[in-house]
Amino acid sequence: MKASAPGCPCGLAPVLFLLLAAPPTAATQKNGINIYSLTVDSKVSSRFAHTVVTSRVVNRANIMQEATFQVELPKRAFITNFSMVIGGVTYPGNIKEKAAAQEQYSAAVARGESAGLVKASGRKTEQFQVSVSVAPAAKVTFELVYEELLKRHLGAYELLLKVQPQQLVKHLQMDIHIFEPQGINFLETESTFMTNELADALTVSQNKTKAHIQFKPTLSQQKSPGQEDTVLDGNFIVRYDVHRTVSGGSIQIESGYFVHYFAPEGLPTIPKNVIFVIDKSGSMRGRKIQQTREALIKILDDLSPNDQFNLVSFSGEAAQWKPLLVPASAENVNQARSYAASIQTQGGTNINDAMLMAVQLLDSANQKELLPEGSVSLIILLTDGDPTVGETNPARIQKNVKEAIDGQYSLFCLGFGFDVSFAFLEKLALDNGGLTRRIYEDSDSTLQLQDFYQEVANPLLTAVTFEYPGNAVEKVSRDNFRLLFKGSEIVVAGKLRDQSPDVLSAKVRGQLHMQSITFQTESSVAEQEKEFQSPKYIFHSFMERLWAYLTIQQLLEQMVSASDAEKQALETRALNLSLQYCFVTPLTSMVVTKPEGKEWSEVAEKPVETKNKHRNFYLAGPSGKTPSDLWRAGPQGPLNSPHPYPLMAGKSLLPDMLLAPSIPDEVFRGVDLRAKDAPQARVPAVASDPITGRIWERKASGSSTDLSQSAKTASPPGLLPASLRPGPRLVLVSQPALPTLGTTAAVPAPIQAPAVILMLPGQSVDRLCVDIKHSQGPMNLLSDPDQGVEVTAQYETEKAQFSWIEVTFKNPQLQVRAIPEHVVVTRNRRNSGYKWKETLFSVIPGVKLTMDKAGLLLLSSPDRVTIGLLPWDGPGEGLRLLLRDTDRFSSRVGGTLGQFYQDVLWGPPAAADDSKRMLRVQDLEYSATRLLKLDYQEGSPGTEISCWSVEL
Repeated sequence: MKASAPGCPCGLAPVLFLLLAAPPTAATQKNGINIYSLTVDSKVSSRFAHTVVTSRVVNRANIMQEATFQVELPKRAFITNFSMVIGGVTYPGNIKEKAAAQEQYSAAVARGESAGLVKASGRKTEQFQVSVSVAPAAKVTFELVYEELLKRHLGAYELLLKVQPQQLVKHLQMDIHIFEPQGINFLETESTFMTNELADALTVSQNKTKAHIQFKPTLSQQKSPGQEDTVLDGNFIVRYDVHRTVSGGSIQIESGYFVHYFAPEGLPTIPKNVIFVIDKSGSMRGRKIQQTREALIKILDDLSPNDQFNLVSFSGEAAQWKPLLVPASAENVNQARSYAASIQTQGGTNINDAMLMAVQLLDSANQKELLPEGSVSLIILLTDGDPTVGETNPARIQKNVKEAIDGQYSLFCLGFGFDVSFAFLEKLALDNGGLTRRIYEDSDSTLQLQDFYQEVANPLLTAVTFEYPGNAVEKVSRDNFRLLFKGSEIVVAGKLRDQSPDVLSAKVRGQLHMQSITFQTESSVAEQEKEFQSPKYIFHSFMERLWAYLTIQQLLEQMVSASDAEKQALETRALNLSLQYCFVTPLTSMVVTKPEGKEWSEVAEKPVETKNKHRNFYLAGPSGKTPSDLWRAGPQGPLNSPHPYPLMAGKSLLPDMLLAPSIPDEVFRGVDLRAKDAPQARVPAVASDPITGRIWERKASGSSTDLSQSAKTASPPGLLPASLRPGPRLVLVSQPALPTLGTTAAVPAPIQAPAVILMLPGQSVDRLCVDIKHSQGPMNLLSDPDQGVEVTAQYETEKAQFSWIEVTFKNPQLQVRAIPEHVVVTRNRRNSGYKWKETLFSVIPGVKLTMDKAGLLLLSSPDRVTIGLLPWDGPGEGLRLLLRDTDRFSSRVGGTLGQFYQDVLWGPPAAADDSKRMLRVQDLEYSATRLLKLDYQEGSPGTEISCWSVEL
C-alpha cells in the first residue's frame, strides 16, 4: 500500500485554532512582526476533516525579530504536515519514530529549551507552537495541516474554532466546506465574538448535500469601536448532522476504500439498570460535592420509568442507599433526590470496596431474576482522587473489578479534576466495555456530568456486529461493539479487494430489548466513486487516510487494556501506520528544523493524558494556593466576620445608618478610632455586602456605585481591591460631611427596578411596571401556542428577584434557562453553558441568540416576539425579563404577564389622586399607581422612568 503524501484532514468536531504573531498585542506591534494574511481552509468529506492553517508574516522592523506561529487543534486530531517558507526556502517538519527523534529532543532539553512543540492547552485542545527569527523586511509563511474523523456527540458533529489573531489582519479568511452524501439534516453556527457588524462578514450557503461557511472580515470590521486593536477574540462553532433512516446505515466508497456509518433512527430505548457510585471523601468537599449533588438530582429526574437504579456512596467505607435496585418510580426518585442532597464529605477513598459493592448489587439482582430480560446494566463511577483506603494498588483494583464484572456489565468512569489518575480510570473502564471522561473543575461541572449521562442514558442496541463478504473486503477496522447509544454513531472502515464485486453488501446484527435484529444494506461501487469526484469538497485519497486514522485510534485504545504480549504487536501496527501516513501520534514525533541549522531542531510530540498536566490552568492567589487548596486551609480569618454590621470603636453600625452595604471588620484593623487626633469616624466610602459579596462605593454626591466588576478585573484572584485589603488604612468620605456615630440621617430609599417592564402595543400607556408580591412555586409568565413559546420562572418574594427564568421553544426544540450565575441552552439533550456578559451570536434554524457585553441575551426570530434576559445588578438586583415586538403575540397568549397582551381596559385617573387608576384584564381588575422606577432594559445603571405600576 502506498503511503499518502504528507498533508492532512482535520476536524469539524472539537477543532480550535489560535494564531498570533507574538504573544501580547502590544508586543506584536512593537517588535514589528505583522500578520498580513491568515487563512483557515477546512474540507469535511463524509465526516473526515482536512484542515490547513496558513499564516504569512513580515518583519517591518529594521532589526532581526522573532515571529511565533501558534495553533490550537483538537486532541483527537493528528498533525500530518508542517512547513516554514523563509526567503524562498522551505523548512519542513519530518515525522519519525519517537526513538529516532530522541537525540534531538534530549539536546533541546539540555539547552534548557522547550523541546515539545505540542502541549495540552485546554479541555479539548492541544497547542502547536514554533518560533523563528526573521530578518528585516523578510517574509515567512507558516503552514500546518491536520486531520480528524468527526465524532457524533448527542446527535451532532461540531467544529469549534478559537479565533484570536491579536492584531488586525489585512487578509483574514476562514472557509469550511462540508460534503455529506447522506444529506445535511441541519446546520447551525455560533460565535462568542461576533457582533452585528461582523455578522455581515459571515456567509452560509447550503444545499441538500453540501455547505460552505465563509468568514472574511474587512479591517474596519475587525476593529474594536474607537480603537485600533482587533475585536476577534473567541470561539466560532459549526454544528451539523446528516439525514438518517431505520436501515443499516450508509456505506461510502472512494479510491478503493470504504467507510460504513451506522446510527439508525427510530429504535426504542432499552431499559437500563444503573448503579451510581459517588465519591464522598474529604477531597470532594465544597464546590465539587455541591455540583455532584446538583447533577445527580437532575440525572435522577431524567431516569425512565422502565429503568432500575441504586446509589453507592463511599469514602473510607462504602454504603448503599437501598439493599436492592429499585424501579425509577416518582416516589423512589424523590427519595433518591433527598438522599443525594444529604451526601456529606469526609474520610479517605476506598474505590475497590465501592466498585465491588456495586457489582454485587447487580449480581444479586441477576441471581434473583430481578433484572428485566434484555435490559442493559451500567455502573457509573465518579471520583476525584486515587485510592487511599483498603486496596490501594491500582493494578489489583483493576483486576478485582474486571473479574467481578466478568463481561456482564459496562463501567463508565468520571474523573473529577486532576488529582485523579486518568490512566487508572481509563484502563478500569476499557477493561469493562466502557469509557472514561474527565470532569473539569469549573462553573459548568454540573453540566459536564449531566451531558455525560445523556450520552449513555438511551441504549438502543447491544452486541452489535458488522459482516461483509470475505471476497469483497480486507483490512477491516473493529467490527463488533458492546453498545450503541442514541445520538452516537458506529464507524467501520476497510479496503476493497482487487476483484471485489460491483456492489458491496453488509449485514449489521444487534440485540433490541426483547429480540434480535439484522440490518442489511448495499452500495454500488461505481456510483459511490462518482459521488466523490468534486475536488472542491474532497482531498486526494481521503477515505484511505480515514481508514488509517480510525485504525490507529482503535489500536491505541486497545493497547490500554491489552496484556504485555498483545501490547507489543498492537504498538508495532500503530507505529507502522503512523509513519506510513505521516501522522503525529503518541508513537511518533515530528522534527522541525529551523534555518539556524540542524542543531536548532525542535521536536513535536503528541501529548498523553496524565495526572496533573493541567495544573497550570489553576489561578493562584498571592499565597500560591489554588482554589482546590482553599478548603484544606479552612476559614480565612477575619474575612468571615460574625457581625452583621461592621464594628467601629467597639460599637455596631445600625442598619438605618448605613449609606452602603456593610464592610468586613479588617478594613478598620490597625486604626485606633478612639484616638484623640483620629479623624472623625464616618461610614466607609467603600463597603462590601457580606450576603451578596457586592462592593459599593459611596460618592460625595450621595450616589452609590457597584465596584464588583472592576474589583474582579483589577485584583488578582482571591484578593480584595487595594482599598479593601486588611491593614492600617481607613477610607473616609470627603466633604460634604456624612452623619457621624451617635446621629441618624434619613437616607432616601434608592429607586428600584421593577420585576418586569411590559411594553404594551397599541395602548395610550406604553409601559407597565409589574412588581410581584405574591408567588408560590414556578410561575407561568407567558405562553403563546401560536408562537410556540413559553416562559416560566421562579420568583423569590423575600429577595424580590427571579431565581431562574426558563424560555422554551417548540420549533426548533430549544430551551434556555437563566440563573444569576449563567445561562444554559439545551438542544437535542445537549447542554451549552454561557457566562453572563460574554458575547454570544448563535444562529439556529428558527431562532437567533445574541448576548452583548452588558449581559443582555436576546432570543429573536423574524416572525416571533423577541424575548430578552438580563442579569440586572443595579438597585433591586436579579434576573430581569424583556419583551420586544410584542405586537406579534397571538390572541391566544396567556400567563401571569401574557394576560396583559389581551384586551386591556384602562379606567380614568382617580378624582382625588390622578396618580392612581384602574385597569381591567379579562375579568380581573388591578390598581395602578404612577411611580418612578428604574428602567433596566438597557443595562446598569438604568434610567429613571415614570410608569404605571401594578402589584401581582
